[in-house]
Amino acid sequence: MAPSRGYSALVGVHNIFAAYRGCPSRILATIPARQSAVYHRSPSRLFATTASLRSGHSRWSKIKHDKAKVDASKNRQRSIFAHEIATASKLFGGDPGSNPRLADLITKAKREGFAKASIEAAIARGQGRSTTGASLESVSVEGILPNNIAIIVECETDSKLRTLADVRLAIKDHGGSTTPTSYLFAKRGKITFESKEGIGQDEILEPALEAGALDVAEDDDKRVVVFAEPTETRAVGDAISKALDVQIATSDIIWEANEDTKVEIASEQAADDIHAFLDKLEEKEASLQSVAMNVSQGRLSADSWEDIKSRIA
Repeated sequence: MAPSRGYSALVGVHNIFAAYRGCPSRILATIPARQSAVYHRSPSRLFATTASLRSGHSRWSKIKHDKAKVDASKNRQRSIFAHEIATASKLFGGDPGSNPRLADLITKAKREGFAKASIEAAIARGQGRSTTGASLESVSVEGILPNNIAIIVECETDSKLRTLADVRLAIKDHGGSTTPTSYLFAKRGKITFESKEGIGQDEILEPALEAGALDVAEDDDKRVVVFAEPTETRAVGDAISKALDVQIATSDIIWEANEDTKVEIASEQAADDIHAFLDKLEEKEASLQSVAMNVSQGRLSADSWEDIKSRIA
């Protein structure tokens, strides 16, 4: 193979210096200046090329980050639709013809591009069955991920053994292990109400306390959220809904991490690892209902923390 042009140029320069080593200065002065130019030009090109690569890498990182934010937003919206449709089906029946709340949610979901199959699956899940008509079973898997992050994964499935195997494998593949963690959490009922003009946290507080609620708050969408004892969740939600004529958006039993057991997310990379785990779960396990984690914001930016919060119970 013939030597490259760059290699030949360097050999030429080396030979020039070897030939004139020890020559008087008047002879060296006659060496054409362009030989020096050839020698010094190559590093400049290398430097310019490196800068260009860094610039390209920076643009790619920004594109990846922006895409991740868009994907997270879409996933969150899909999750909200699925959850609310299942709740409406569970509370008021699975027939949109006799359930105005369900019919309204289906219309909104279709407008946002929510798949027909996903709508049907959510309606069926609210009725406690799969789209094939098989009864659903609740499955809960506890575990620990790297950095001592405790998790509780909950699913509703028509194939308990398959779901258990899939969830356990996902935990193992991300460096974790299955082990009891529920002692790090407390079970609470969580009722989220639809937004209604003139009805906010202050207006709901009194009827909520009278109904036996534990706490009242607002979510990121400014909707009122009421917490209750797990066994009182349905009764508390119905009482508030009737007293103020507000619709129940979602009604769930959740696992809430105890404050003294929460683990700070140490870096953006740690957040990426959490997203990768959740992505794997959602990809492999269609029956996934919720994932509880004992994490707090730590060193994450506000945007990154919101992305994480939107995906966990």
